[in-house]
Amino acid sequence: MTRLVELEETGPRKLDPSDIDDEKGDVAICQCGLSESFPFCDGSHRRTEDEDPETTYVYEDGKRRELERIVTADQ
Repeated sequence: MTRLVELEETGPRKLDPSDIDDEKGDVAICQCGLSESFPFCDGSHRRTEDEDPETTYVYEDGKRRELERIVTADQ
C-alpha cells in the first residue's frame, strides 16, 4: 500500500529530554505520517490497519480515500 503524506517543515526535529514521557519513559516516532503530534506517534496508525496493499490512499480532514492514479509534474 502507498500513502500520500504532505509535510510542511523544512528541517529536522531534534529530541530533547522534555520529549520523553515521564510515565512511560519512551518516545514513539510516527512512521505512518498521520500523527497530529508529528514527529511523535499519537496512535493515528490504527486507522491504516485495513488498508489494501495494492491501493494508494490519501487521508484528508480525518477521512481516507483511495486514489486511482498519481500524476507528477515530470509526467
